[in-house]
Amino acid sequence: MRRMALLFASLVLGGGAGGVAAQHRGQFEVGAFGAYTRYDPAFALSNKAGGGVRLGYLIADVIGIEGDVVFQPEYSVVSGGATTTLEPLIGSASLVFNVVHADRLMVYALGGYSLLDFGTRAPYKFTDNAAHGGAGVRLFLSNRIALRVEGRFIYTPSTQSTFGPTNPRHYVGTAGLSVFHLGGGGGGPAKDSDGDGVPDNKDACPNTPLGAHVDAKGCPIDSDSDGVPDGIDQCPNTPAGATVDAKGCPADSDGDGVPDGIDQCPNTPAGATVDAKGCPTDSDGDGVPDGIDQCPNTPPGATVDAKGCPADSDGDGVPDGLDKCPNTPQGAVVDASGCPLDSDLDGVPDGIDKCPNTPPGSKVDATGCPLPAEAVQAAPQPAPAPAAPAAPAAPPKCPPAPPGAPVDANGCLILFAPESVRAAVPGAPPRPTLVLRGVNFETSRSALTRDSYVVLDAVAASLLANPDIRIEIAGYTDSTGTKFGNMRLSQGRAARVRAYLASKGVLPARMVAKGYGATGYIAPNATAAGRAQNRRVELHKLP
Repeated sequence: MRRMALLFASLVLGGGAGGVAAQHRGQFEVGAFGAYTRYDPAFALSNKAGGGVRLGYLIADVIGIEGDVVFQPEYSVVSGGATTTLEPLIGSASLVFNVVHADRLMVYALGGYSLLDFGTRAPYKFTDNAAHGGAGVRLFLSNRIALRVEGRFIYTPSTQSTFGPTNPRHYVGTAGLSVFHLGGGGGGPAKDSDGDGVPDNKDACPNTPLGAHVDAKGCPIDSDSDGVPDGIDQCPNTPAGATVDAKGCPADSDGDGVPDGIDQCPNTPAGATVDAKGCPTDSDGDGVPDGIDQCPNTPPGATVDAKGCPADSDGDGVPDGLDKCPNTPQGAVVDASGCPLDSDLDGVPDGIDKCPNTPPGSKVDATGCPLPAEAVQAAPQPAPAPAAPAAPAAPPKCPPAPPGAPVDANGCLILFAPESVRAAVPGAPPRPTLVLRGVNFETSRSALTRDSYVVLDAVAASLLANPDIRIEIAGYTDSTGTKFGNMRLSQGRAARVRAYLASKGVLPARMVAKGYGATGYIAPNATAAGRAQNRRVELHKLP
């Protein structure tokens, strides 16, 4: 025992010399322990303390082999009237599995073969072969020294004893110290706990995951900075900022091709075309993303369905949202704003009107055709005596002009007085101009009001009487509304006046319709009266 203690002390004192870390493959374990043995009751041996030694070797970090011997104190047994002295001995060979392998702690399980020698005195003159299993813990007090506590169960399948059961069971508990030392005099490989090729005593990152590429300090290399080390990273060229999975591959929750973390619109609907930030593009601005939009050229302002195609509730060809007359009867011809055209002003829209040239003031049926005159029920009168023929009166050349308007000798409206020369818009060349006072339209529409026809009839007659005059019909609005809306409305109103004059026989080639929107003010827009003056139609004489 003294020599064992000296050996143990030399191992402990030499443990700090090499500075080699414990708990890795290639180490030897030498230990001494105290033991407490409980034999099967049939053996009539009392439970006693003893001691023992062990020698082990770590094949790998989690697997080791070892052998140990448990010595028992002398037992005094009375047999046949004589007292017999026994010194039982238990030798074992075990395979050890380190279930928990931490820096300062090993929890292990073991199993193997045991040989139980009870001595040379009858009736204990026999040796049993047995199997054992157990578990224990090593608590490291330093890199070389560990406190070891263990419990073991020994089972004998067939005892050689002449008494007791044929398969007795015994129990051994041990507690002691173990010293770990490199084999080969300390010349083995240094410990590399994380298996990255950099020894623990030089490894600045000791918990590198298995398979990761490391630098000279043992720290993982991450070329694309996605948090997954090279060697484990299956997508090594991840763009900066992308969210990745455990394999280092970018996640793309909405499947738009832009990784999460970079995607600023993470809930893009499937099939939508997106920009570099992952946000859907919408070329026509209708609220339906490109890629889903089946009608990619929808005009601005139109109402669309889920596929991005314009809705047209009244089927007039002008999409809802742009259509200012959404309840147009089916078959009617409409202008650009979706409002029905009525060339002969009989109240029946063009396209439905079967008699498109009804004289003004005629009463018409639902198809736009004049109603038949009522039969005059009058009593027959004798024929009057023939009168002398009178000289026929010369029919007027032109209809009555609006009150206060200048007329020529034939009663025709004078379109362009010499003093009417001015510019259509600021900066344009001046030219003869006539403001059509009394020509009005329905609110926000290009439809003429009925009081406008008197003025336009006089204008048409004057143009017919002066076939050499060519005109520009210019439409204007006030400053309210959007620039685009005002331009479209002024163009529609000018076109409506041109269409009416054409219906009265003026050749369309003599007339140009143009909208100027909210330009060329003739009165301040700050007052309602001024804005009313600015909402007008003018005639400009063309060269």
